[in-house]
Amino acid sequence: MDYDRIADLPLTIESVASERLERETSSEFTRVTTEFSLSGPASGDGGTITGRGEDVTYETEDHDRLAETGLPDLTGDYTVGSFSERLAALDLFPGGEPDREVFRNYRRWGLESAALDLALRRAETDLGSVLDCSADPVRFVASTRLGEPPTTDRLEALRERVPDLEFKLDPTAAWDAGLVAAIEETVGTDAVRILDLKGHYEGTTVDSPADLELYKRVLEAFPDAVIEDPALTDETQPLFENSAVRSRISWDAPIHGLADIEALPWEPSWLNIKPSRFGSLESLCETIAYCEERDIRLYGGGQFELGVGREQIQLLASLCYPDGPNDVAPRAYNDPAVGNELPWSPLEPATDPLGFR
Repeated sequence: MDYDRIADLPLTIESVASERLERETSSEFTRVTTEFSLSGPASGDGGTITGRGEDVTYETEDHDRLAETGLPDLTGDYTVGSFSERLAALDLFPGGEPDREVFRNYRRWGLESAALDLALRRAETDLGSVLDCSADPVRFVASTRLGEPPTTDRLEALRERVPDLEFKLDPTAAWDAGLVAAIEETVGTDAVRILDLKGHYEGTTVDSPADLELYKRVLEAFPDAVIEDPALTDETQPLFENSAVRSRISWDAPIHGLADIEALPWEPSWLNIKPSRFGSLESLCETIAYCEERDIRLYGGGQFELGVGREQIQLLASLCYPDGPNDVAPRAYNDPAVGNELPWSPLEPATDPLGFR
């Protein structure tokens, strides 16, 4: 992705609105996000157009405070690049410090993506056309936890609806040999595309400390799966000395830009791209370009987006890494109950695209 192709796109913001979204999820928590709407004049015969983006900050209180305080004044004439510079100079959490510093990136991404959507709509074009990239069908996986205690019930229910569905799973300490065997019997090892060990989260409900026996078990049982975010300790490090194993390792939570990639213990073979982690469009574009130059394989990551953010990560996958094991499944896959009409992979791109959606 070439940031220069989008940085000079003009936009005018005349009004800013936000909407608090809320929904129960399959991971047994209530997800709250905020969708931003930036509105301004259309080109040509006038009228008003709106660009949208989504703040995927995880703490409900941060969204509630935003609803109370609002954002700093963002109206004015910009380019996509100058709007990004404006955001970098502002405190986007005027109601108080966010629970985690990375949430500042999440909120900034929500506004930058809305600005890009507005600028593209004003120019009456779409992101693929500006980047000179084709939009291809997106292969996706269903990301799901298996409950406490873990069972294969949800895997069975999903496979009944979509027989060739592939998965991203989150192993936990409760994954014993019996459960691993049950997963193999239910969906087969090939269908498990990603195993997210979540070894780099701290202070969250999904923290998963290094577990040598668990790591050994899943590495052996799922020999072709991408292994995401292992915690490297004196105990676990020897498991990853082999180049064949290292070629399966992917990183997600530690990555917020190029400096984080360069600081990894070895050059990665895989990366999970969650745009909100990067904060700015410029950081996202330079990271994707860096990976393309080095043949680092990419796939999209989801964050239980409730609004336009889900469409935007699907679009990025379509343009940049359509064949990856993309964790960008349609929102229906995140519902607590498994629905009867689930979309099948791959997702077809829009036939008449406009903006950044």
